[in-house]
Order: sequence, then C-alpha cells, then structure tokens
Amino acid sequence: MHAQRRVEQHYAAPDLGERILGALAEAGHTVRPGELDALPPIDEMHHRGREATEELAAMGHWRPGLQVLDAGSGLGGSSRYLAVQHQCQVVGVDLTPDLCHAASLLSAALGIERTRFVRASATRLPVADATFDVVWTQHAQMNIPDKEAFYGELARALRPGGQLLFHDVFAGPAGAPHFPVPWADSETISSLVTPDRVAEILRRNGLLQRQWHDRTEVSLQWARKVSTAPPDTDMGSVGSLLMGPTRQTKMQNLERNLRERRIVLIQARYDKPLPQP
Repeated sequence: MHAQRRVEQHYAAPDLGERILGALAEAGHTVRPGELDALPPIDEMHHRGREATEELAAMGHWRPGLQVLDAGSGLGGSSRYLAVQHQCQVVGVDLTPDLCHAASLLSAALGIERTRFVRASATRLPVADATFDVVWTQHAQMNIPDKEAFYGELARALRPGGQLLFHDVFAGPAGAPHFPVPWADSETISSLVTPDRVAEILRRNGLLQRQWHDRTEVSLQWARKVSTAPPDTDMGSVGSLLMGPTRQTKMQNLERNLRERRIVLIQARYDKPLPQP
C-alpha cells in the first residue's frame, strides 16, 4: 500500500483537467464536442501518443459495441479514441483520482459518452470474471511491482475469445535506467522487468501470443524530438503541466535510456482461447 501511495503522489495533479482546458483556451485552442483530435498530444500519456495508439489498435479485431477495459487509463486519450473510432464501450481504470477526474472532464468537454473512468488498482480490478472483449493497457505496469497480480487480473477480466493489447516500457539489456523519467522520479516507484518475463507470465495465464513488435527504435526517434521541445510550445507547456518543472530532464533521460537500451518498448497482442469442445 505504501508503494501505491507513492505512485498516486507522483501522478497527483489537482484540477489537472481544468488546467489543461484553461491552457488550451489561453493558447487559442477551442475544444468543441466531437473533435477527437482537439487534445493530442495532451491526453495520451505514453510514448508517441496517438501514433502509438493507432498502431496498437490496428493489431486488434474490432466491431461496434465491444466492451473494453483500459487499464491505467491516465487522462483517457486511448479510451476516447477507441470509443469514437471503434464505437466501443470503454471503462478506464486508474489508481490516481486526479487523473480519473481529469479524464472524465475531458470526455465531457468532447461530448464522448461511451467512456467511464473508475479509480481502482489494476492488481485488484473491481470487475467480474470474463467481463471484457478487449483489455488494453499502455504504460501502466512500469509502476506496478506485482506483475503476477497485474497480468493475472487482466487475464481474469478478459472473456474467452477476447484480446489483450499492450504497449509498454520494459527493462533493456544495458542496466538500470537513468532517473528521473516520466513515470518515476527515482527507482523507488519504477518496476521494470524484461519482455521475456512478461511473456512467460502471460503464457502461464493461458494467453496466446499473436503479435509482438519491438518499437524501441521508432520511440527513440520520437524521444529525440520531444526532449528538445521548448517550454513555450504546446508540447512543452502541456508536458510541464503533467510532469512538472523537471519535464525536460525527464524527457532527456528518456531519450538517453532508449539510446543506451536501458529500456525497450514493446507492442503486443495476446488472445484468450475459447474453451475446447
């Protein structure tokens, strides 16, 4: 529980949704209902933002009305994308109350009704077994020490025949990362494991690997651009809202960690098989 409180404190940002909308208005951006593209790169708190979300979504099979769980939903950008582009009903779960409030506020500002955000731990999901057709997660597990509980819960929440889609940061071969980074100011709340470890956990939970893509190099190219964004740009100013005054240092360390292969980025799809007749 102490670890969870430290993670909450790291992401705590009272009135973040109101401040984001205020910053956009001050910059001359009008957020109108139905305009899904009004917020990126603001509301997608993961490497490469919307581009990565579109890539990950392209790995899945979709139809209107699917029930989706977004584990570690943050500001809700991925949830809104799936709700609008694929006509899904999306429940976002996040540990941080401020992020859940901000995500709800941004969905309301955009008039998106097919999203709902719940404050909960992804290691103890408040859902029944086999509830969701798709379980989706981007950049959440880096702050979760108990990988067995996290991936076990994702597998439990998934219906037979359903899909797990993830895009995440894992430990690279070159040693511990340099801190601070966007997900942690120090190693005390960073919990990275290797991709092989995660693949083994998912296999033991009965999930079958269908796609696996290393996105480290393209993420490095993105990080090089973002790490040099001045604070007076949209990317820089909003990034400061999310990451505080150390934003530029965090992004520079992110670029260095990718370049030195201290972290790697993976996108993958796993399926939960149907019961054998």
